[in-house]
This record gives sequence, structure tokens and C-alpha cells, in this order.
Amino acid sequence: MLPITRHGLREIVIGSLILAVIAAALGFAHWSLTFLVLPLWIWLFAFFRDPNRTIPAEQHAMVSPADGKVTDIVELDHIPELNGPGVRVGIFLSVFSVHINRAPCEGVVRATKYKPGKFLDVRHPDCSTLNESNTIHMGDVVVKQIAGLIARRIVCEAKPQDKLARGEKFGMIKFGSRTELYIPKAQVQEIRVKLKDKVKGGETVIARTK
Repeated sequence: MLPITRHGLREIVIGSLILAVIAAALGFAHWSLTFLVLPLWIWLFAFFRDPNRTIPAEQHAMVSPADGKVTDIVELDHIPELNGPGVRVGIFLSVFSVHINRAPCEGVVRATKYKPGKFLDVRHPDCSTLNESNTIHMGDVVVKQIAGLIARRIVCEAKPQDKLARGEKFGMIKFGSRTELYIPKAQVQEIRVKLKDKVKGGETVIARTK
């Protein structure tokens, strides 16, 4: 069985109790109906899975901060968080993705900033600026955790002055969500992913930096 993140223990306990009550109620009609809740119970555990990852040792590798699908790779003339031009890589996390967030590179956390906001679908073009989010400045790069239509809680354990290793876990977004990686344009040597690529947090190399 895959390891489970401790950030999901509360949801697993509450969800299991609710599903147990539903199963008992269905059992009064017919015992076989109790099995209808089994897929949901399995999904509940699967959502909070925390699989081990092999962190690349490649020098100057920038790894994915999340599991999911690459939905956009955009060069921006000015990124406020970087105070200059950069590249944004957006990753969509479905309800079936691993939702653990990992550091894209080694570095010291300079600052974190939580912003309340809306809960638009994370595929909406304005979700990056309007949705509830948490921004982590780490070294020269930025990772943004963005809540979505279903997601209602962002977990971030990283604090200013914390030193994170490449691929180290620092939090998660509960249920469907989006994670963005911002890299200063001057540091980008090569983007190693393309649109619609499926990536694994801490394992897939997103970019190579100078």
C-alpha cells in the first residue's frame, strides 16, 4: 500500500465514517449495495497518497513542483513576484493526481504570501490572479499553489529562512487544483516539457537552468 500523507488523515477519518454510515443504510435495502461505496473509499485513500520519488541528480535541473498535466508554458515580460521577465509553467492537478507539492530546486525560502480569493475552475484563464493562492519565493524562483473549484484548503509548511532540498515536500493542495512555477528568463537554458505532458512532482525535470 502506498504511504499516505499526514495532511489527509482528518479527511480520511471523517470520509470513512460518512461512507460507513452510507454503506450501513444501503445494507438495509440489500447487503450487496454496501459495495457501492467501495470505489469512493478507495479513491479517498488514493487521493492522499504520498509515493516515494527518485529526485534527479542532474546539475541545474529544475524539477516539477507537482504531479499533473502541463497546461501552459508562457514567457511573460514582467512577473511581479520576480520583478522582471520570466517563464511560467502551469500544472493542472485533477482529483486523481498526487497533490503533494515539492521544491523545484535547492534554496532558502525568502518569503511566503497567502492571498484569499475566488474558487474558479483552475482551467479558467483568470484563476492565477483571482483564485485563493499561496506564493513561495525560494531562491530565485517562485512556486504558486492555487486552489480551484473543488479545492478549499492550501497546506504550506515552508517558512521564511527554511532551506529546502530539490524535490523536498513542503505542502499540498487538497482536491482539484493548480500549481505554477515561475523561473527568471535570464536563468532558463532549456524548457524540458511541452504542453499536455504528464509530470511527477520532484521527479520530472521541467527546465534546465544556467
